[in-house]
Amino acid sequence: MNDSLSVGLGEVVVSRDPMVVLVAYGLGSCLGIAMVDPLLHIAGLLHAVLPERLNGADPFSAKYVDSGIEGLLNEMTRAGANRRRLIIRMAGGANMLLSSGLSTTFDVGTRNINSAHLTFQRMGIDLRGEMVGGNLGRTVRLFVGDGRMTVRVINGKELDL
Repeated sequence: MNDSLSVGLGEVVVSRDPMVVLVAYGLGSCLGIAMVDPLLHIAGLLHAVLPERLNGADPFSAKYVDSGIEGLLNEMTRAGANRRRLIIRMAGGANMLLSSGLSTTFDVGTRNINSAHLTFQRMGIDLRGEMVGGNLGRTVRLFVGDGRMTVRVINGKELDL
């Protein structure tokens, strides 16, 4: 039986324990970004809330997509992962405000997705897969033992990403 470790808002969790499943519950506009070193079985999950850090914020704050990705990568390499082997996937970024007058201004989900893509590009990181956008929340599970990531959309089936 696997042990679940919850990854809360603005947190990064990295594990080498093959019995652990990292879980980010109820991702709405937030992003769940996973990194896995398949050879060493090291896995990490970021639960980022906002697109980019503000002036004066911790440069590796997991609250923000841009600095959170950098922080997750640092934690993974500190745990022994090889950057060139990393498999990276992300899910979330839903537009939770459906009112047409608000969606472009307050669509934090789309802004989070764009920030992640720009950060990956800037860092020279390839994204293996994504399940993003829409207007429904998701729960992400990252299985440390085999590096598998599943995504479950609210009222939907759990799918491998």
